Amino acid sequence: MAITKIQSESLNLSDTYDFTGTVTGAGGVNTPYFFGKSANDQTLSRGTTTKITGLTLGEIDSDTAFDGTTFTVPSGKGGTYFIYGAVTGDAGDIGQDGEQIRMMIYKNGVSQQLFRMMHNTSATGDIRIQTVFGSMSLALSAGDTIELYAALWDFNGSGNMFTRGNETSLGGYKLID
Repeated sequence: MAITKIQSESLNLSDTYDFTGTVTGAGGVNTPYFFGKSANDQTLSRGTTTKITGLTLGEIDSDTAFDGTTFTVPSGKGGTYFIYGAVTGDAGDIGQDGEQIRMMIYKNGVSQQLFRMMHNTSATGDIRIQTVFGSMSLALSAGDTIELYAALWDFNGSGNMFTRGNETSLGGYKLID
């Protein structure tokens, strides 16, 4: 049944309609978008905030704006973005006594949000493997950069924890204006 004019009082929602026209002004495109997971483990010095690099596993990048470490907003693509990340800290090689895992999302070299998981008892830390997730919306302009940072602590300072490859990631996409 072809529709030339829709009148709410005569539209039968149980009928099947064939659409042959063009819809304009509806929806939008969520680009650019990007995502990548760590290809390898990354060792972090105890309590030192460190940029996460090598986010190239399973990488997707609609606008060639993500190099596996830094997303740079392309020219003409400013707007509000949804950014998300995950950091998995592993204290298994240093006594399984992890104490704290912090993940930070940076914009233009400045931390925008801290996400933290901390477990501390009077005797020892208890973290073996733990993932911290976080997400936020940010207003971004062309040339702005987004990066993922982490800091890890173990209870007795006996060594360095690491972020697990394939379980640490960064991604984001532009929201429809």
